[in-house]
Amino acid sequence: MTPTFRAMQVASEGQLELVERDVPSPGAGDVLITVEVCGVCGADRSDIEKADPATRRIPGHEIVGRITAMGANVPDIWEIGQRVGVGRFGGPCLQCAACRSGRLHLCRNQPVMGADTDGGYAEMVVARASGLVAIPPELSSSEAAPILCAGIATFNALKTSGATAGDTVAVFGIGGLGHMAVQYARQMGFRVVAIGRGQDIAADALALGAHHYVDADQDDAVEALSDMGGATAILTTAGDAQSVSNLFGGLALGGRLMLLGIGPDPLAVSMGQVVGGERGVAGSLTGSPFEIERTLDFSVLSGVRPQIETLPFEQANEAYLKMKTGAAKFRMVLTMESDADAHQ
Repeated sequence: MTPTFRAMQVASEGQLELVERDVPSPGAGDVLITVEVCGVCGADRSDIEKADPATRRIPGHEIVGRITAMGANVPDIWEIGQRVGVGRFGGPCLQCAACRSGRLHLCRNQPVMGADTDGGYAEMVVARASGLVAIPPELSSSEAAPILCAGIATFNALKTSGATAGDTVAVFGIGGLGHMAVQYARQMGFRVVAIGRGQDIAADALALGAHHYVDADQDDAVEALSDMGGATAILTTAGDAQSVSNLFGGLALGGRLMLLGIGPDPLAVSMGQVVGGERGVAGSLTGSPFEIERTLDFSVLSGVRPQIETLPFEQANEAYLKMKTGAAKFRMVLTMESDADAHQ
């Protein structure tokens, strides 16, 4: 093993620089991962634009690579050379109230990869063993990376939405998250309505599996959903509170508005619509390492794959800009020299 590794760290607001660092030694309960790929996620924006450059933080949280070294007390389910992934949350503490109740992803005592600990825009990264997930051999590393964040977020939101096969489910925002949600919803047996802005995304939405596309710039999405009997669930991936609030009227009786996007403004929903139709609003964050593995397995079984563009990790600034401006179709993935292909 070489004594140093290369990384793209935050140099200034919105800018990354290529640096070389000493290879760290994993502590107790930690592993050192040689990174193969790292996805570029919308959540990276705050990590790159709001980080203090003095921290020299390395962003990135859709990490796939191979275990190179292990600290003490790492469970024997992990071994050197194994291909693993790490998502946004870097490993639950397994002791707090959230962990003890089984909601490991809500643990507040775990590192947030790329935000308060170094992430995967690098050739190596240290991660807690409690946050690791096993990558199925049928998925390439580049395919698996976005599933560790965008995939689990949308898959779990659909599972907890209350919708069952045959129900109408709408997805608002057909981007990095939405393009995964449409695919999962179709494979789960829902009638899928994709809601976007403009006709340029219509063909893509239908190709991804949507049964209907509604252009919110031209058509009344609430009226369109109401004509179908209302949606049992509406997944919203955008952070525009006004646009999200406007969709509430498209829910069926007992329907749920599932929030994945985050914005600064409060939602404005009618109390009469909530109480009178027993409708609800719920947030969906991500999932536990076990749930991420289930999402990866479902993706293998159903043929769901993220649509990705890859760039060498040294071009992280370019990849980040494409994600930020919406030019990516639909996820950017940074690759190292050893990106692994699927092993059929």
